[in-house]
Amino acid sequence: MIRYLRYVLLAVLAISLLTLALANRGVVTLRALPDDLATFSGFGWQVDLPLYVVIFASILAGVLIGFVWEWFREHKHRAYASTKAREVSKLERELAVMRDTKPEAQDDVLALLDQRKAG
Repeated sequence: MIRYLRYVLLAVLAISLLTLALANRGVVTLRALPDDLATFSGFGWQVDLPLYVVIFASILAGVLIGFVWEWFREHKHRAYASTKAREVSKLERELAVMRDTKPEAQDDVLALLDQRKAG
């Protein structure tokens, strides 16, 4: 059921994006600087693109910036989790070594408890 709902939502999204692209086919000029500043600096880069390309590129750029922002924001959580995972692994190794080695002298209370269990 959820799979079909996902397919329906993807189809609606695809149709919406296609409609947006067909409605915004007009060519726009994308400039790096305003005209006055471009003539002053000598850098007048510009490109003519269909409007839907500009819209889709803006959406894509926003999503990528958001992903990178979140990746940097969550770095401290990933570092903390990695540190704790290393500590857990180290403690598990120590516990395995302690379980494998039999103690030479056993505590009196533990010896009594072992005798009760055995007898």
